[in-house]
This record gives sequence, structure tokens and C-alpha cells, in this order.
Amino acid sequence: MTPTRTPEPAETAGPAELELRLGPVAHGGHTVARTGEGRVVFVRHGLPGELVRVRLTDSGPAARFWRGDVVDVLEADARRRTEHVWAPADPLLSWPRGRPPVGGAEFGHAELEAQRELKAAVVAEQLSRLAGLETPITVEAMPGEDPRGLGWRTRAHFAVDPAGRIGMHPHRSAEIVPVDSFPLVVPPIDDLRLGRLDLRGVQRVDVAAPAGGGTPLVHLGLAVGADRQRLRRELARLTADRDVSVTARAEGQREPELWAGRPAVVEHAGPHRWEVSAEGFWQIHRAAPELLHRTVPGAAGARPGEHALDLYAGAGLFTAALADAVGPAGTVLAVEGSPVTSADARRAFAARPQVRVDRGSVDAVLARTWPQAAPDRGRGRRRPSRGRGAPRPDVVVLDPPRAGAGRTVVDQLVALAPRRIAYLACDPATLARDLGRFRRAGWTVREVRAFDMYPNTHHVETLAVLEP
Repeated sequence: MTPTRTPEPAETAGPAELELRLGPVAHGGHTVARTGEGRVVFVRHGLPGELVRVRLTDSGPAARFWRGDVVDVLEADARRRTEHVWAPADPLLSWPRGRPPVGGAEFGHAELEAQRELKAAVVAEQLSRLAGLETPITVEAMPGEDPRGLGWRTRAHFAVDPAGRIGMHPHRSAEIVPVDSFPLVVPPIDDLRLGRLDLRGVQRVDVAAPAGGGTPLVHLGLAVGADRQRLRRELARLTADRDVSVTARAEGQREPELWAGRPAVVEHAGPHRWEVSAEGFWQIHRAAPELLHRTVPGAAGARPGEHALDLYAGAGLFTAALADAVGPAGTVLAVEGSPVTSADARRAFAARPQVRVDRGSVDAVLARTWPQAAPDRGRGRRRPSRGRGAPRPDVVVLDPPRAGAGRTVVDQLVALAPRRIAYLACDPATLARDLGRFRRAGWTVREVRAFDMYPNTHHVETLAVLEP
């Protein structure tokens, strides 16, 4: 069935709805559809091939493309769930009530197998288009995954509305939609029922619970002029009958205030232990620390006595495994930009002399540590200078934020010429962009694996192994 011809929505007519046949999945949690006039519409909450009604959320005659949410399913894919995993994220329920769906579970309408197929298609398409790499992709389920993909998040972040209720933002919106629960988080977080608290004077709430069990931590980002005494009394309702830590910090305040318990959550992976601050970085899927602690440094293949480089190191999940692999005769340089997270890493490795934690932007630390690295422009690739300086890294692990490593860092790594790089990415587009640059410098992508570390969302974690 072809889409019916629909006139451009008038600005005074209110939100327009279109009947569309959905096309292929696109990066960012959308499917791609076209109106009868050929205009591209990026549609959330659908599955390829479905016939749906779409409420336009971003449109207009001058727009390059439109955006919209599925609000009615006329012909459903067999893999569409009969019930969304979380009502506030379901546009079929939220729009009739006058509210957009919140983010955080935009694939919750699809069975997990279908979600993984969509993610695999996105990763493969990005690698092909941006890196010129044709490789089959299978998105692997996480160990011990819940059959519906629930209860996996050990970290959650909430905004707070003017009435003091925690909430989440809809896609591309500053609006705050109050939420009472979030079924994607581990039970120790959901059981806190933070939605029952009056958090007026708080701008943001960060919650963390140890993956292996233990005391959860609630961190409050305080607004200017917040009534701390009132908030302390309100949080006392939370800590009265359960073991919960509470910290708070106002913007510009150097150190967080400890209101209850301890200022960090205790995390473990392999034989190692970390104390991770509420504002610090840690892998959020409950099974991810153990899996990645083994898999990523293992892919790098560090050997005894070698020199390893851990970039965007966080609290040092991979640093610990690299230090075990290189042993006392080797070294590990861990680079992390966040003051909070780098402090967590320094505490974790204070007793391991072969590990150095350097705080700063990755490109600046690399330039400071290996200033001799210079381009070999004649060959179109880079090589390390043999001048004095820190030992050249034999292996590199990097886990950059969503923006990726970028041109400068890729060129610096090419110049350092380690024998292997393990690149973990949470965004397939920026990974593909960076892999394309490595490949143009003569590097080979030996392996690509993808992990479904974010069930019921469009996000996927991808690991690429490169050699010169």
C-alpha cells in the first residue's frame, strides 16, 4: 500500500498526523518513511514495514526532513509486543493523554530479538557507509539478560520539575515528564520510589547501585538557594528504614556534601574493587563490568612487560585488567578527563606502582607524553619518532564518549603505532568515522563485536580490534 497524498501541515492547524508505510531502520532509533510527495520523515516507535499513523513532532515547509512518533498501528510487524515495557515511553498511550513519550525505552515496543536485528543493521550500515567496511554483525545478548530486557541499569539520571517530582525528558525536548518508576533500572534503585519525594530545590538526581548488590547512592544536584534543611528532612524519609547513601552538591561547589552513608558505591570486576562516586563513570548494565573487564583488555592482548595505554579510562575497569596482563615489569597509563572519575581511578590504583593515572583531555595528554610523534606525510600515514620520551605503547584500549575519539586522537594513535588497538564505542556512527580514518592510514580492522548493553533502547556497544 502506498502512502496517501497529504497536504503540508498548516501552522495553525495543530499537530498533523500522517499515514505512512515505514521503511528501513536508521541510526538514532528511527525508521525512515516518505510522504506521497517524497518528503523524508524520521519516525520513532515503529518497525520496518509497518503501516502506521504518525504524529509529527518536528515539521514545516522549510524543514529538510520531518520527525514524528507512531500513534496508531494499522498493520503491525509480528515482532511488535502486545504491550510496551514502560507506559510513559509508549506514544500510543502518552499522546492520547496530551504528553509526548519520555526517552529511555524507545525500542520497548519490539521483542528483544527484533531490537538486536535492528541494531545489527544500523552498525553494519554505519561501518559500510562511513568506514568502507563490509562485515556481518550480530548483536550479542548480555549474560543473564531478563527475558524482557528489564532491570539492567545500575545508574539512572533524573531531572526534577518545578513541583519537586523526578522526571525524564521526551526526545529532543526540555519538558520534564514526572515518572514514578523506571523498570529498566535494577530493583534496588526502583525500590527507592524517588517519585514520592518532594525534591524542590534539586535540579538533577543521579542514582547508582552496585552491580553485585550493596548500598545504593542518591546524589542531588542542588539549585542555587536550595533549602538544604528541608531537603535533608525529606531524604531522611528515604534513609529511615533502609541502607541508602546520600550526597549533594551545588553548582560550583568543590566537594559533595555527605548527608547519609558513604560518598561512593563499591563495585567489583574480577578480583578488583573500586569505589565509584555518584557522578563518576561506570558501565551501567549490571553484567557489563564483568563481561567487558574480560573481553576488552583480552582483545588488546597485552603481554608481560609491555606498555599499555587506557584512554577515556573512567574509574579504571580496563586499567586493572591491563595491569594484570603486563605485570610488574610493564606499565599502564590511564587517561581520564573527569576530575571526579580520575580521582576514583587514583584511589583504586594507589598501591599499583606500574599504573599511572593522568587527568586531562586525551589529545593533550598524548601530545604532552609523546611530543616526538610526527607525521610521515610522504607515505600518507604516521610513524613515531625515536627520540626520548615515555615508552611507546604496545597496546591501546579506548572507550570514548558518544562523540568518539575524533581526528586528532586517531592521528596521534596512528603516529604512536601500537601493535594493537581495542576500540569500544557506544555510538556506531562515530566509531565508523574513526575506523574509516584508521583504515585510510593503512590499519586493518581484525574483528568487530556488538553487545546489547542497552535493551529496549536503540543504543548498542561495539568493540573493534585494529592492527597496523
